[in-house]
Amino acid sequence: MDWLLRMALAHVTCGNLHVTTARGAIFTFGDGTGPPIAVRFVSARAQRSVLLDPDLRLGEAYMDGTFVVDRGSIAEFLDLVARKSAWPWWAAPIALFRFVWRRIGQFNWRGRSRRNVAHHYDLDGRLYSLFLDSDRQYSCAYFETPEMSLDDAQLAKKRHLAAKLILEDGHRLLDIGCGWGGLALYAAEMCGAHVTGITLSQEQLAIARQRARERKLDGSATFHALDYRDVTGTFDRIVSVGMFEHVGVGFYDAFFTKCSSILADDGVMVLHSIGRSSGPGYTNAWIAKYIFPGGYIPALSEVLPAIERAGLLITDIEILRLHYAETLKAWRDRFLAHRDEVVRLYDARFVRMWEFYLACSEAAFRRQNMMVLQIQLAKRQGIVPITRDYIQRSEARLRGREAGRRTPLRLAGE
Repeated sequence: MDWLLRMALAHVTCGNLHVTTARGAIFTFGDGTGPPIAVRFVSARAQRSVLLDPDLRLGEAYMDGTFVVDRGSIAEFLDLVARKSAWPWWAAPIALFRFVWRRIGQFNWRGRSRRNVAHHYDLDGRLYSLFLDSDRQYSCAYFETPEMSLDDAQLAKKRHLAAKLILEDGHRLLDIGCGWGGLALYAAEMCGAHVTGITLSQEQLAIARQRARERKLDGSATFHALDYRDVTGTFDRIVSVGMFEHVGVGFYDAFFTKCSSILADDGVMVLHSIGRSSGPGYTNAWIAKYIFPGGYIPALSEVLPAIERAGLLITDIEILRLHYAETLKAWRDRFLAHRDEVVRLYDARFVRMWEFYLACSEAAFRRQNMMVLQIQLAKRQGIVPITRDYIQRSEARLRGREAGRRTPLRLAGE
């Protein structure tokens, strides 16, 4: 199997990679530049399984300790091999099978959606407090400058979304997939909106409600355990951040049709979602099994037709490119700084699983075809200004309101 390993990594033509096989042979890849990275396989079985199905088995081998990084880090290894995406030709049939059957894996009816959300978002709440910003924003931050801190970049993301929503005092805002409530509370506090946040996570729901009570915003920001398909009423504004990746291609029509039916005629919606720039694909098998069951990152070519069929107008699309790579790097650094605490919460295998998740996600955004979409929608022409200058003006006003607060906007710890 050693010769197959050499073939599988032949695309690594830069860097300084040393791979020790299960038999003890050492192969070197790259041009010798950069810091050395040394990895090894502990068993022939692990090496064979990774070669036959790298999408699934590499992450499993790292979790199980049968693929070990002796020098450098798993993040550096993944960043190096992801620079040229070239899985071996013999893995192509598995990839084709996963593409053909992808809709079954993301057929997210109500019960399955709840189970999928619980798998990831109902973990011990202390875990997320260890690596997220103090407002628990678990989506791509918006780095206005390269040196921005994670907390400031997440605040900038909320400000940017509020500006695009053209939020005004008294607007009824629906936040689909509200997480721990940070964006909803910002909209209520800074913009005077009446916000309804919905989530399928019981952990997130409890914390969002608690935060609203503590900040005396529970009269203007309410949170509910509710599937988007079951929302009723009419809203002036709709926002969804980091939730659309859990909808599934087969339910895009249902999602946008529902949004269209509950959005006021003069309303505005903003969808913030991860996207792929290389056309339709399938979810990485390891991510689907261990991190986000039922999840799928769409291509624009899959999203836009569903928007059109729902009768919504696309008024603006913004692509955030490396913002998520920087967000994930900050999360990974913070996570590893609290490695011992995570071991106490779970175990060492869980730590390796999440380290791999954050590292491979960062590599995908930094080196491959992942991006973030912000799509602004309306139901008729003339609702959104005809130039984008209003975004900067609105952000400037919101900065003034943030600075004028007597107490800090971002609360440490929850």
